[in-house]
Amino acid sequence: MLNYRHQEVICSSCIHFLKRFWPHPVPVAGKHLLLGAAGAGIGIVLTSLCSHAILGSAAFWLIAPVGASAVLIFGIPNSPLAQPWSVTGGNCISALAGIAAFNWIPIPALACGAAVSLAIILMYCLRCLHPPGGAVALTAILGGDPVHHEGIYYAFSPVLLNSSILMFLALFFNNLIGRRYPHALSAAEAKPAPVVIDVPVTRADLHAALMKGQFIDVDEDDLQDVLLEAESLARQRASQVARS
Repeated sequence: MLNYRHQEVICSSCIHFLKRFWPHPVPVAGKHLLLGAAGAGIGIVLTSLCSHAILGSAAFWLIAPVGASAVLIFGIPNSPLAQPWSVTGGNCISALAGIAAFNWIPIPALACGAAVSLAIILMYCLRCLHPPGGAVALTAILGGDPVHHEGIYYAFSPVLLNSSILMFLALFFNNLIGRRYPHALSAAEAKPAPVVIDVPVTRADLHAALMKGQFIDVDEDDLQDVLLEAESLARQRASQVARS
């Protein structure tokens, strides 16, 4: 039998675990929240209109997963999952994976699983991991006759067309409002200089800093762990330099 102390510890652990499911506030400035929402809405409207104008009213001209792509590239444009190659390459490659699975595997459930698995492997290998790609792969199987009638061309029209239009709109919109997109700096661009911090940085400081800018897909606690690990590595490096 467990004694009272053990029961108390187990109960406390269970309560803490259950509290993790409570939704935490998203640390993002109101300005960037509104800009991200406006950009995604405008992007979807223009992508829809442009694709419809190019493909015509009788064609299959817009896919639902492009909405998830819009959330990433307008809501979290600094994420590696939202960069131009991730959007265009990830969606197109995932569509090809879905088409291949549909043609090669006759059992729908197995085809769906294989399509998503293959899409993830290909996106990782080609450096274009993009979460909506999983939905694109499934759409290639579950989209019905209009999608199946397109065959391999579905990956290029409408998937690649939708993704490319949305990506170009994101390039224009994000840079227009002062966001760097694509986010990564090129090798020739100057990188930020090392920062010397002479005062302790608390979780509250990190939260306040995140609230002033655009959304970064990282929790304050995780960010603090990274900061502490970086400080430890910097101290080790400085100690090695001093001994040499």
